[in-house]
Amino acid sequence: MTKKYWNEEIETLPLNNLRKLQLKSLQEHLEFAYQHSPYYGASFRKHGVLPSDLKSLEDLYRFPFIDKKVERDRQVASPLLGDLVAVEEKDVVFVSASSGSTGVPTLSPFTKEDFYEFQDVESRLFWAAGMRPTDRYVHALNFTLFVGGPDVIGAQNLGALCLWVGTIPSERLLFILKEFQPTIIWTTPSYAWYLGETAQKQGINLHTDLSIRKIIVAGEPGGSIPATRKAIEELWNADLYDFFGISDIFGACAGMCDKKDGLHLAEDHIYVEVIDPGTLEPVPDGQKGELVFTTLRKRARPLIRFRTGDIGLVNREQCECGRTHARISVTGRIDDMIIVSGVNVFPSDIEYVVRNIPSLTGEYRITVVEENHMTKFDIEAERSVHANVSDEYLVNQISHLTKTRLGVKPRQVKVLNSGELPRATHKAKRIVDLRGYKGREEKVEYFEVNKYDKNRSVVSTGQLSH
Repeated sequence: MTKKYWNEEIETLPLNNLRKLQLKSLQEHLEFAYQHSPYYGASFRKHGVLPSDLKSLEDLYRFPFIDKKVERDRQVASPLLGDLVAVEEKDVVFVSASSGSTGVPTLSPFTKEDFYEFQDVESRLFWAAGMRPTDRYVHALNFTLFVGGPDVIGAQNLGALCLWVGTIPSERLLFILKEFQPTIIWTTPSYAWYLGETAQKQGINLHTDLSIRKIIVAGEPGGSIPATRKAIEELWNADLYDFFGISDIFGACAGMCDKKDGLHLAEDHIYVEVIDPGTLEPVPDGQKGELVFTTLRKRARPLIRFRTGDIGLVNREQCECGRTHARISVTGRIDDMIIVSGVNVFPSDIEYVVRNIPSLTGEYRITVVEENHMTKFDIEAERSVHANVSDEYLVNQISHLTKTRLGVKPRQVKVLNSGELPRATHKAKRIVDLRGYKGREEKVEYFEVNKYDKNRSVVSTGQLSH
C-alpha cells in the first residue's frame, strides 16, 4: 500500500542499465523474429540485414519499417493471423482487433506469456496513477475485441475492486456510479466530459453525490492538453491521468505519473524512435515527429520499426517521480493533420485554443475546405451559458489565439449556443473535410460521426453525400 512503484527495480533502472537491457532484448528479439516469422526472415534478407548487424541501439535504423498497411496485407495474404507472427496458432491464447476503419480489422495476437506481461504493465501504469487495492474501479471501455478491454485485469492484479462495466447507456453508467460509489473510472476524454454534462443535467452533483476521485482517459490527445485536463478535473473534482495504448502491440503501454509531465513508456517492452514522416530521418528528442515502436518481448507477433501514425515527442530526462523510462507526449495523428499555408494543423491545436477561453463550453468542430486551390479551415465553437461577452468578441478571440499559436488563422469562426454541437460518447470526430466539394459546400449534407441516441447506439457513421 505504501510502496511508490509497482516494480521499483525496472521502473527506476539507471539509464545505462536500461539501455543495456534494451540492447540485449532487441538482439534476442530480432533473432527470434528472423528465425520464426516468415515475413521478417524474407524482409531482412531482402534489405540485406541480419540480426547480428545490430551492435548498438542506433543500428536499428538499418532495419526496414513496417506500417499498418503491411500488417493488414500480410494478414490478408496468410489468414488468420498473417505471416508476421512468429509462433504457431496453438500458442496464441488471445487476439484483439483494430476498429477496421479501412474495412479489414487487423488482429493482434498474444501468447500466454505475452498476455501475462501485458497485464503486468497495466498494473504498473495503474499504480503510477495512484490506484491502490482500496480503490473501486469502473472499466468503462469496450470489451468487444478492443485491446483496452482486458486492461481491467491489470487493475484486478493490483488488488482493486473492479467493475467490468464496458460501454453501456450513460443513464445506466451514472446509476452504477451512484450505487457502487467507485473511486476511479477509465474512459475517453470526450466521454468523460459528456458524462459529466449528462450527470449535471440529471441533477447529480459530481462533487458530492459521486465518489470519483481519479479519471483515466485514453484514445484521444485531450488528456495531455492542460486546458482540457483542467476542465475535466474541475467538472468532476477529480485528478485526470492520460494513458496511451496501441492495438498493434498491447493496451496501455504509457501513462502519467502524479507529476503529469508526459506519459512514461514501458521501455523494457517497447523501444521508441521519433522520425520525420516525410524524410523518415530521426528527429532530436523534444521535437515532434512520428512515433516508431519496436517490440522487445512480444513473441506472438514481433513488430520491428512499426510506424504508428501518431505524432508526438520523447523526453528522456529523468522524471521528478524517480522513474527513468522515457516520457512520450502524443499530439495527434498524421491522418488527422491538415496543412494550411505550409503549417501542420492538428485538432489538438484548436482544442488547446478553445479550452483556454473560459466563455466557451470547450466543444468545437473544424471544417476543412478548398478555396482558390488552397486548404482553409473554419472553426465552430459553443458559448457557455454563463458567458457575458458578445459573439463578436469570442470570434475575435478564437481567431487571434489560433493565429498566435499556429501562425495561421481560420477562414471563419462561428459561435454556436451551448449544446448545438453533438457530444461524443466514445472518440470524438472533430474534422469535417469538404475538400473536393468546392463551390458546393452549401449543398453538402454530412452526418456527424459519433452522434449517439440516449441508449448510446450509433445514429450515423460519418458518410458524406451531396
